[in-house]
Amino acid sequence: MQLLLGLSRLIDAFSERLGKLIYWLVLFAVLISAGNAVVRKTLNIGSNAFLEIQWYLFSAVFLLGAGYVFMKNAHVRIDFLSNRFSPRVRNVIDIIGILLILWPFCVVFIDLSWPLFTGAWVSGEMSQNAGGLIRWPVYLMMPVGFALLMLQSVSELIKRFAFLAGLIPDPIGHNPHSPEEEVLSYEIEEHAGRAREEQR
Repeated sequence: MQLLLGLSRLIDAFSERLGKLIYWLVLFAVLISAGNAVVRKTLNIGSNAFLEIQWYLFSAVFLLGAGYVFMKNAHVRIDFLSNRFSPRVRNVIDIIGILLILWPFCVVFIDLSWPLFTGAWVSGEMSQNAGGLIRWPVYLMMPVGFALLMLQSVSELIKRFAFLAGLIPDPIGHNPHSPEEEVLSYEIEEHAGRAREEQR
């Protein structure tokens, strides 16, 4: 298991570095979007290439960052349900979800998106808009993004099993990225529920 935990740490380190790179992609997307809007409004000059690079960058952030978000435990989770379960139950649910839902989902999307990329690569497919961009880079992001998510899920799976074996602390724990208002709202709801029960 220690060997697998070492592999998990390597995957996490890779995802961490990729996540830091994605922060820059967000900045570039904002700068390009703002610059494009200013030039269009002030000089009445537009560019389909600049419009398309914005959604290329958005696609890169969304697809390539999914594994990083998974590692940070910042993805969407039904907290009001999962918080009611014990840490062991939550980790077992995660293991089942990774094996039965996430992995098949990633495999299907990789299988479906790879031909899109290869077809665009071979044909040199270009945007239909005048001055638009070549298409294969954005198509490539789909299989790569799901492959990275699947890679990170291997690390998460190792951590879940290691926790169940008593080797590491709970890898899920409390989500540190949840807004304090959500936590407070949950506590108020729980307190109100207990008060209603006492009144009965």
